[in-house]
Amino acid sequence: HKFTGDGTFEITTLGTDAVVEYLVVAGGGAGGGAPATRAGGGGGAGGYLAATGFAVTAVAYTVTVGAGGAGVAVSSTTQNDGANSLISHASITDIISIGGGAGGKGNPSTGAGSTGGSGGGSGHSNTTTAAGEANQGFAGGSSGSNWQAGGGGGASEVGNTDGSGHGGDGLNSSITGSPVPRAGGGSGGNNPDTAPDIPASLGGGGAGGPQNSHGTVNTGSGGGGEHTGTSSQTDSGNGG
Repeated sequence: HKFTGDGTFEITTLGTDAVVEYLVVAGGGAGGGAPATRAGGGGGAGGYLAATGFAVTAVAYTVTVGAGGAGVAVSSTTQNDGANSLISHASITDIISIGGGAGGKGNPSTGAGSTGGSGGGSGHSNTTTAAGEANQGFAGGSSGSNWQAGGGGGASEVGNTDGSGHGGDGLNSSITGSPVPRAGGGSGGNNPDTAPDIPASLGGGGAGGPQNSHGTVNTGSGGGGEHTGTSSQTDSGNGG
């Protein structure tokens, strides 16, 4: 069973081994905007929870799929986190993946990324790192020496691991058959606005750039942050 929206997982008959394997990924955080012509951070990946051998009973489990955070306008100071995903029933402790933290807005003093399943990357010149949720993801990266905004954290590593502004890579899972990478962090915006895009991460994170680079839908990946803002740019990337 694969859920890309809210639903019910109903078990009517139990087999010899009454266990399941699950993967629960929350919505990724949106990339940060670039107010005052300063680059925004990449969105953090949604929390990533996987397990095998999870004991079940013959009940109907409620499945909630968290949406990615919505990208923001270039001049916006709003930061939109991803939403939580969960499996719930009175018979279990709810399995909750935390939504990814939004990328920080391009402001040196107030542009920290948001905490989340994985933390969002910091905006231009901000050296704060936003934490990820324990056992679900990693922290976002801080702004680089050349004022690139920080990359959002991914399911396997912190933002900036693969270079300044790069989103943290996600993880591969074969739960649906062949391996699919999910929960990559969004990359931060670069400086100046004519600089090359910062590449996307493994796991569907958006690239950091002047055009909206969204996290891949239904992967829990973070959206790309905006380059140093200009009037010709579009919104920051949505979380996946």
